[in-house]
Amino acid sequence: MSKRSAVSADGTAEGTGTAPEGTGPAGAATPAAGELSYAAGTADGPLLGDTIGASLDRAIAAHPDREALVDVVSGRRWTYAEFGAAVDEVALGLLAKGVLKGDRVGIWAVNCPEWVLVQYATARIGAVMVNINPAYRVHELAYVLKQAGIGVMVSSVEHKTSDYRRMVEQVRAHAPALRDVVYIEDSTWQGLIRAGQGVPRERLAARAAELSCDDPVNIQYTSGTTGFPKGATLSHHNILNNGFWVGELIHYTEQDRICLPVPFYHCFGMVMGNLAATTHGACIVIPARSFDPAATLEAVAAERCTSLYGVPTMFIAELALPGFEDYDLSSLRTGIMAGSPCPVEVMKRVVSEMNMAEVSICYGMTETSPVSTQTRREDDLERRVGTVGRVLPHLEVKITDPATGLTVPRGTAGELCTRGYSVMLGYWEEPGRTAEVIDHARWMHTGDLAVMGEDGYVRIVGRIKDMIIRGGENVYPREIEEFLYSHPKIADVQVVGVPDETFGEEILACVILRDPADPLTRDELARYCRGRLAHFKVPRHLRVMDSFPTTVSGKVRKVELREGFTAPARTPQQSRSPERARAGT
Repeated sequence: MSKRSAVSADGTAEGTGTAPEGTGPAGAATPAAGELSYAAGTADGPLLGDTIGASLDRAIAAHPDREALVDVVSGRRWTYAEFGAAVDEVALGLLAKGVLKGDRVGIWAVNCPEWVLVQYATARIGAVMVNINPAYRVHELAYVLKQAGIGVMVSSVEHKTSDYRRMVEQVRAHAPALRDVVYIEDSTWQGLIRAGQGVPRERLAARAAELSCDDPVNIQYTSGTTGFPKGATLSHHNILNNGFWVGELIHYTEQDRICLPVPFYHCFGMVMGNLAATTHGACIVIPARSFDPAATLEAVAAERCTSLYGVPTMFIAELALPGFEDYDLSSLRTGIMAGSPCPVEVMKRVVSEMNMAEVSICYGMTETSPVSTQTRREDDLERRVGTVGRVLPHLEVKITDPATGLTVPRGTAGELCTRGYSVMLGYWEEPGRTAEVIDHARWMHTGDLAVMGEDGYVRIVGRIKDMIIRGGENVYPREIEEFLYSHPKIADVQVVGVPDETFGEEILACVILRDPADPLTRDELARYCRGRLAHFKVPRHLRVMDSFPTTVSGKVRKVELREGFTAPARTPQQSRSPERARAGT
């Protein structure tokens, strides 16, 4: 999952009231004012102690005739009873191919019903499903196949410009463990199903008896902005509970139908989407193979979806569709927005024009299964756009001083840490990299800078690695970015620190303009900031760009923004001493 959400531009604590304590089955304790930045989530119900397969069996028994999965693209539908039978067919096929408990099975495909079937089939037989980003090219694919030791892979044949079959053949020599590839769209998929027909069904029950909820069930590679990705290894207990409690906070029941245009290869799709659905007997609706705004709204209308997921840019694209007002979205009541900050005006339109009055903001990271904090359905607009909510039930969060490791007072910025059932088992076969982020007390160090208000609501203010130290002042890029989004000429912005001989670091604003024919100068930007931002936060440098460099999963590579910039020489007046310079604006 992308893992960021909204933060206010003024750097002040968000929220003026106190959230209700113990609201519903997923209430969270509201600490008193003056406490340290620590919060523990409370709930009326216990954690789930099941495997994913056992949880699915309960849903099938409770709701056999309710729809579990709808694929709008192909028109195929499965009730829970039919979905369970289809999962078993794939599970038996994998057993026929010799997949043992703990073996890694790769899934390299766009959103389709087979992706979901493989997710639950691998869990049922105790295999570890390895999510492979459909955007990966040969280099990344070869690394993941070898690092995870994938023996069997299920893959799309092609999508858009990607020829998956050709790329697999290019890397097979570099993936010694890979012995079999099943392609969803050709005869090998049916061959998998036929092979399973010769396997006694008793073997599924026998395998289930060997499984623990603490077994690894999923490896997700975090893209990272430097070096090779790391394989976050997640257990049944990790992701089943996270999906369940995320669903509890938006009050899912078997009446809900969840439209999922977000990718399954991220936790956003497969945990917050699929597992939140099946733990509540709700229906998964796949609107398209990859995000298409029109197809998404058509699916919501046709399938009477009650919930819709997306990152803010997805909602922006949907709202901008010609004839948006003609889509019948009256069935919607809730959904999840995550991944990046949501502009206030966008949130207002999502609530009023898309009928998503109970939309929820989530924050987390792959390593925490993924969600750590979430807004509640009774939260006001300010909390939905200015915070990432408060801690989930059964989890702990704290904010610490990165230098000392001590918990900081409420209202003070520090590193956000999470502890509890959601913290990953570790990075696959990389204990050294695991120890860098999970300490001896099992706190996951997120690397995010955050502030916890007196009411327990959390704001993300930046990344520790991105923090700029200008003349002794700590500057958080996220705060400046949020402010610059309000400039009428700026469509997107990234703020980074660049070397400066006088101040140590200076602020560079990299912007994408709404209209390239309407230029923006640094002086114009400075005038816009003056009097609205502290003088040391005003960007000294401006770089107008057509696009930002990104990783394969869409994260902006800020390191390239720094490396690609050469600061203009200072004039004598600009080279004043730090003391004199700080006194000016």
